[in-house]
Order: sequence, then structure tokens, then C-alpha cells
Amino acid sequence: MSVMPGLMAPVAPVPPVAQVLYKAACPDCRARFELSAGAFRLAIGASRRTTFYSFTCPECGSAVRKPAGERIVELLTDGGVNTLRLHITVRSAAC
Repeated sequence: MSVMPGLMAPVAPVPPVAQVLYKAACPDCRARFELSAGAFRLAIGASRRTTFYSFTCPECGSAVRKPAGERIVELLTDGGVNTLRLHITVRSAAC
């Protein structure tokens, strides 16, 4: 097949990426399960105390919030988890 200058040749379709699943557990009902990236929310704050991930337990419906260290943040962001960056607002002393 010849391709005219400036035109791109057809490309084979890219196979879909496998969905990432994360193992999780509920501290309330003690259930263990796997959740997709869409089931998590990741909040990255200015400190360890304000950096966490959360999800809803599919068994009992509890809202679960757990601290997220550097490695957890890396794994969740690489897997496509929605991330919220928390910012500190600086107040002026002249208020």
C-alpha cells in the first residue's frame, strides 16, 4: 500500500487496557473485596495527615477513609484513581 506524503498509514487498533483492581477491606464489617479505580477517591494534602484515600464498602455501605503514604499514592494514581489536591490558602495579615 502506498501512502501519499502528509497522510498517515492506517494503524492497527490498540487492544483495551485491562481494568485495574485493588484489594481492599472494610474496618467495620471486616469484608474483603476488590474494587476498580472508579470506586476510590484520593486526596493529596500538605502532610501525611491530610493525604488519604477513601471508598464505600460494597458489603455494609460504610464510608472508609485510610491514610495514603507515597507508595499508595503512586499505585492509585498510576491505576487511574480520581485525585483531589488539597491546597492551603494563605490569609493576609491585613484583614
